[in-house]
Amino acid sequence: MEGNSTLLTEFVLRGITDRPELQVPLFLVFFFIYVITMVGNLGLIFLIWKDPHLHTPMYLFLGNLAFADACTSSSVTPKMLMKFLNKNDMISVGECFAQYYFFCFSATTEIFLLVAMAYDRYVAICNPLLYLVVMSKRLCTVFISLSYIIGVLNPIVHVGLLFRLTFCKSNVIDHFYCEILPLYTISCTDASLNALVIFIFASSIQISTSVTIIVSYARVLFAVLNMKSEKGRRKAFFTCSAHLLSVSLFYGTLLFMYVSHGSAPGENQDKMYSLFYTVVIPLLNPFIYSLRNKEVLCALRKVVK
Repeated sequence: MEGNSTLLTEFVLRGITDRPELQVPLFLVFFFIYVITMVGNLGLIFLIWKDPHLHTPMYLFLGNLAFADACTSSSVTPKMLMKFLNKNDMISVGECFAQYYFFCFSATTEIFLLVAMAYDRYVAICNPLLYLVVMSKRLCTVFISLSYIIGVLNPIVHVGLLFRLTFCKSNVIDHFYCEILPLYTISCTDASLNALVIFIFASSIQISTSVTIIVSYARVLFAVLNMKSEKGRRKAFFTCSAHLLSVSLFYGTLLFMYVSHGSAPGENQDKMYSLFYTVVIPLLNPFIYSLRNKEVLCALRKVVK
């Protein structure tokens, strides 16, 4: 049956909505969001590179996190904007696989960068006298390199397994980008192996990283509560609050996605959660880390002057 069927070479992305009266307003909204996202993240990278006072481990991780956020937004938003403008909802198989690869690369890299930032805050607050010794340039380079290496290798496995699938059924992907799970549902080949591999990889990465982050911040919280100085407690809490907010948004979205999948999810719910971690979080992160950070604001004032 597969041999007598015509194999598909293009897919149709249904997008966020089919209502024509919403296409232009949605284009304007997401175009504005994308511009702010890129200016915010690339501007933060520029400030960290420009100001020598920001050449510390914390801001080194933050600059790479901003790069990962920019990659996440750029892997999804431009194609979505094109569909709003010219209603071109076609995407080739190669473009689809490439889009998923770059999205998975940036998301995986961001997860491990958040782990490195959690460990950095743990050392800074629990062992402040040994901070510069422990968080050496070599260790920071190792953390960042491992984040990118795992980010590169993880999607290679999943995209490589996609090439074993054939597509000869419906070519409609009910999403606004090439999410991998909808691809399995329209495959003519049994995708159970692909689903098993992505479940093993996703669960192992998310469980290991979330446990590491929770343990790190639990020890940070314990150390903060034991501080005798109220000023020291306030400063330590202020330093970690931005990191906690970013981690909570990222992992909270993933948690809601799994809860919804376990309780009769709707298609619109899946798209809303996907919009949050592909569009909204990359927009919010540079403001979370900069608007409440005196050192970043001071560097911005110097550049403006």
